Amino acid sequence: MGSLTAELRRTEHRLLTVEEYYRMAEAGILHPEERTELIEGEIIHMAPMNSPHANLCAWLNERLIKLLDASAAVRCQLPVRLNNRSEPEPDILVCKRQSYMQAHPTPHDVHLLIEVADSTYRYDRFVKVPLYASHNIPEVWLIDLSAQAIEVFRQPQGETYKTVEKFDLKAKLSPQAFSTVVVDFSLLK
Repeated sequence: MGSLTAELRRTEHRLLTVEEYYRMAEAGILHPEERTELIEGEIIHMAPMNSPHANLCAWLNERLIKLLDASAAVRCQLPVRLNNRSEPEPDILVCKRQSYMQAHPTPHDVHLLIEVADSTYRYDRFVKVPLYASHNIPEVWLIDLSAQAIEVFRQPQGETYKTVEKFDLKAKLSPQAFSTVVVDFSLLK
């Protein structure tokens, strides 16, 4: 068994590009109702969204649109193109207010990215957060529903963030790009 494992480790995986990923969808290989995202060339099936997760995403979307007014665009569960092999679909993306008709936002456009986790905490924390750091996403909020906590990651450096702070799910937080905007999680119902 050990030699089989060693052999599998030596085997190269065929990674997809974003363009190939889209062609698979156009050809019907990926169905519209499938929730997937492309991470480092691999198709990742996204976990089903339970009611608390969906409620928090909807609440954040509505709250941020109201608070930010015309200062930024708020996108809910839509792609961000990190590079030619990664196009995740974060729960909330706050980005430059401009048309994205020709292309999805890129890291250069992002002010804040929010992931909501329940059963996916480890994946979000140890795969997606480092991916976002490596593409210089300036700020990530990871909301852990199980722990009722929010981790705030700022100042990307390589695959990590220099600043990581943890708050409870009743905190009042301001995105660093919009310091006068306060998201009061105690209002969440």
